[in-house]
Amino acid sequence: MTSLFEALQARIHTDGVEIDRAGGTPHPRFPDLVYPLDYGFIRGTTSSDGGGVDVFVGSLDQHKVTGALATFDEAKGDAEIKVLYDCTPAEIDTITAWLGRIVTVAPVTLP
Repeated sequence: MTSLFEALQARIHTDGVEIDRAGGTPHPRFPDLVYPLDYGFIRGTTSSDGGGVDVFVGSLDQHKVTGALATFDEAKGDAEIKVLYDCTPAEIDTITAWLGRIVTVAPVTLP
């Protein structure tokens, strides 16, 4: 049976990632928060908010899923998964802290 991370990685390799918020650009709801890395979604997927499955793209250039974060937005009342692709441990820490300023965040453990 394929693991969650293997399935996500296969989908990224098949359909790709669409970056709709480049690193260094402001968050649409919180303009004082600037995206620390490129952020977008996995093409051909759907998440609980009706958009694609969210993904942060780091600097490793290994073409692999390096983790995931589960989030809960109390204001919107929704939970989502944020896929971490090619992220270093330092980038994962940065993303976790950044997201933690606007939502509740928990890591999803790699097998």
